Amino acid sequence: MSMSQPLSLFDIAGRAMGALMVRMNTTASNLANAGSVAATKEGAFRPLKPVFQTIYEGASGKATVAIAGVVTAALEPGRRHAPGHPLADAEGYVHVAAVDPHAELVELVETARQYQNNIEVLETGKSLTLETLRLGR
Repeated sequence: MSMSQPLSLFDIAGRAMGALMVRMNTTASNLANAGSVAATKEGAFRPLKPVFQTIYEGASGKATVAIAGVVTAALEPGRRHAPGHPLADAEGYVHVAAVDPHAELVELVETARQYQNNIEVLETGKSLTLETLRLGR
């Protein structure tokens, strides 16, 4: 990623918020698929996880974040005995998504808090900028 101008407080917080939105969306997708079943182990939903990358701005010491990608977690789906289910295999088992809804809810709350913290950073930066402009009058 090439940056022609120095990173500002607003750039850093904005990029962090963008990364947090990806994190929140993947968590929401995981929650939406919690408990879903499939006929095969390969067809079962596996949780999605964002991969973050730190982007440094030269010698200034400033850094921000970028999304390097979204990967599928290497968790194995569970098996549940449900012989009457239309997706059950010959032994009467269905394959259940390897999503822990409790862990995903914790992830969602943590992400929402971090997003709110970045909003507060932006509000503080805006307030300080406006106050600096008022002092210059």
